[in-house]
Amino acid sequence: MKNLDKGTVVRTVLLFIALVNQTLIMFGKPVLPISEDQVNTLADALYLAGSTAFTIVTTIIAWYKNNYVTGKGKLQKEALKEKGLTK
Repeated sequence: MKNLDKGTVVRTVLLFIALVNQTLIMFGKPVLPISEDQVNTLADALYLAGSTAFTIVTTIIAWYKNNYVTGKGKLQKEALKEKGLTK
């Protein structure tokens, strides 16, 4: 783990937070301790939409950054394979 770069750590932490948050929402346990009486339907919908968007964006970024999906990334993978640095 000591060889992980800062970007990988940040993306991993954000992905973990997003997934935990989304799981809590699915089970009706909002992360923020706000009672039903304190918020209206619009605020609930905005919170859910924002949380879902956060999860989707962090998942896509983590997937994109950690996989060889671009032309440059594919060249990097080939270079790593040639040097025996990847599986």
